[in-house]
Amino acid sequence: MSSPDAAPAEPIQLTDPDAFDDYVAEGVVLVDFYADWCGPCQMMEPAVEAVASDTDATVLKIDVDEHQGLAGEYGVQSIPTLLVFAGGELAERMVGAQTEDALADSIAEHTA
Repeated sequence: MSSPDAAPAEPIQLTDPDAFDDYVAEGVVLVDFYADWCGPCQMMEPAVEAVASDTDATVLKIDVDEHQGLAGEYGVQSIPTLLVFAGGELAERMVGAQTEDALADSIAEHTA
């Protein structure tokens, strides 16, 4: 197994839903289902950005208004919904605003 590339220090904005599986295929990925009009999503933005810069996880942001199909596929009924993928598998689901510590702890649990 080759060593994984370093995770980006900033969240990645999903533009092509067909690329989703490629993003979550390897390593630990925090997927943030959000909308620009969502107050709790906006409050969480600094925590999500901190997780991207301070952990080894990739952070993938998905606008539910633009990508309704993906939101439906993953059962997103309220936002923010955050999913943690580890090795391509869904490992954890968090619904509602989360603290930076909660996000970092979840990622650490799946990188160990």
